[in-house]
Amino acid sequence: MSQEQSYTIEEVAQFLKVSKLTIYDLVKKGDLPVFRVGRQMRVDRADLQAYIQKRKTGSTPAAAQASIATPTKNHAKIIVSGQDLVLDILAKYIEKRRSSKVLRSHEGSFNGVMALYHGDCDIASLHMFDGDTGDYNTPYVKKIFVSHAFVLINVVSRKAGFYVQKGNPLEIRSFEDFQTKTFTFINREKGSGARTLLDEQLRIHGIAPSTIAGYAHEEMSHLDVASAVANGRADVGIGIEKIAKLIQVDFIPLVTERYDIVLLKTPENQPLIDMVKEILKTPDFQAEVAALGDYDVSLMGQVMYETL
Repeated sequence: MSQEQSYTIEEVAQFLKVSKLTIYDLVKKGDLPVFRVGRQMRVDRADLQAYIQKRKTGSTPAAAQASIATPTKNHAKIIVSGQDLVLDILAKYIEKRRSSKVLRSHEGSFNGVMALYHGDCDIASLHMFDGDTGDYNTPYVKKIFVSHAFVLINVVSRKAGFYVQKGNPLEIRSFEDFQTKTFTFINREKGSGARTLLDEQLRIHGIAPSTIAGYAHEEMSHLDVASAVANGRADVGIGIEKIAKLIQVDFIPLVTERYDIVLLKTPENQPLIDMVKEILKTPDFQAEVAALGDYDVSLMGQVMYETL
């Protein structure tokens, strides 16, 4: 089947004039079938037409109702939001234990957490630095999930910093260089963990974003930022160490960030929480992640914050 006969989640959302989160919710409920091409979810054209036709007629034959009924909780699809490769490994381990599909949504930190808040995913990852406390993630989730029960669990710690061109010709070393040196920057989208780190550091150092050439130029992933630096579209970008090993750029480490996941605490969600905690403590899982390199697994599986 060619990709011309199928659509991305974004294309389906644009076609139906709804948000991507609405489409992810339909996928999660089993109302709209998907298949995967690499890390991307796609919707077959015939399945989309069938979904539209079913909604147009307002009736579904009994046999069709049975085939698309929401699965039981033990076999319901799980959606994991976040961009790090470690989440793909976690999804694989969950799939093995549940014998059911785990879907991946590659949202940045804030969008993923808001998807969880609205019930559009089951596990959201985040790496959001708070300049007032020097802490990662906890200050944000405590404010976002007010009056909601949740648990925040560490997955890995990793280095974040600047991508620079090979040899670091501009000798970029720190956030203070925004004040003393002239270069073209490339940014991440608003709400991403990397963007949060940058904006908080600029605030701490009293640097106005308007003084930074390229600040308004946004990319949607660490890989896109590193690629822009590698091909000369920018001198400096911000991201994580792992990606620098895949692209021809140098990496200037600035901070060690905590990469956590958050899950809502509900009676029906407790088996998933227990499973994730167990997986993260499994020696095989920790060894597989450590083998990737550039990850610190010493806090993996540790509860960083949990409501009663």
